[in-house]
Amino acid sequence: MRKILRKILPQWMKDIYHRLIGIPDIILTQTFKSLPFMASVYYAVLNRKFGREHKAVLEGKHAYHKTLYKPGKSSILLRRNIHRLEKGLIMEPRRDVFGEAYIREVVEIYKQALLYGNLQTDEKKWITDVLVEYFSTVKDTDIIAGARALFESCVEEDNLPIKYVPYSYKSMSKTDITYEQLHRLFIQRRSVRWYRDKDVPMDLIEKAVDIATLAPSACNRQPYSFYISQGRKNAVEIAKCAGGTGGWADGIPCTIVVVGDLSAYYRERDRHLIYIDGSLAAMQLMLAFETLGLSTCPINWPDIEDAEKKLSSLLGLRSFERAVMLISVGYALESGRIPFSQKKPSSFLIKKV
Repeated sequence: MRKILRKILPQWMKDIYHRLIGIPDIILTQTFKSLPFMASVYYAVLNRKFGREHKAVLEGKHAYHKTLYKPGKSSILLRRNIHRLEKGLIMEPRRDVFGEAYIREVVEIYKQALLYGNLQTDEKKWITDVLVEYFSTVKDTDIIAGARALFESCVEEDNLPIKYVPYSYKSMSKTDITYEQLHRLFIQRRSVRWYRDKDVPMDLIEKAVDIATLAPSACNRQPYSFYISQGRKNAVEIAKCAGGTGGWADGIPCTIVVVGDLSAYYRERDRHLIYIDGSLAAMQLMLAFETLGLSTCPINWPDIEDAEKKLSSLLGLRSFERAVMLISVGYALESGRIPFSQKKPSSFLIKKV
């Protein structure tokens, strides 16, 4: 019915209609915005548009607690707390005692992870190496001594010469990329929407993802995955879930969905980190593709219930997983056009405080 009315009604009637239906919302938001409690009532009773996020956060908390008893290929708790130990190891000056509040829990989960034998090889090595470094550095207290004894009873030998432990800045290998070269890469990376009829090789996708995941992540949790949809039919179907692909989605050879994992957190305050960390990795992913001769376009993903349901069903997402954004990938059509998209200058964006 709405589609029919949009076609037959004159524009002035549409304008009046939109103004009229907006009046109740203006009155309600004006009334309920004054206090946090009132705002919560508004979104709990009158406007349920945050309901899906609320459920996803709670489902994530439940899934997080389940991983404490049976770690999988990656352990969120271990990743977070091992990174905390790393930060203690690099402290200037380094304290004699640190990590007491969580070291026993870390070693207990580490023992569980070894028992199940599922930890990914590099993650296991990193965790083990940092724990060895920690116990060789810190002074004993009753708590640390108990954790040390438990660690020594279960740690497995690692004779590999490279250790995944903190290192000095001066030992880093330095790049010879100049500011001007980086600037050219950033200018070259544009949002390309028109692609050649050519498949995107999986080996190039894997190469791009490998360096995209070097992006910073809060407590090194990396709470995201990249869902790859190749082949014109599947890529287009996924891309069309987003409203911003009208008119050009049919030519997309590959669609990537960046998906955040809320089971990485047990506190509501951290719920936005999937969007921050996922976006940091997504930007590096697009730049990586550019160096491999592939063009990309980030696709906005507003929180629309029907679209969320459809995409979740197509990808098989769990209740605590949420799409952060979509990215189209392909070989640019040489004759394709690109919006100029003027960017705001630094003088406009920098706010001195």
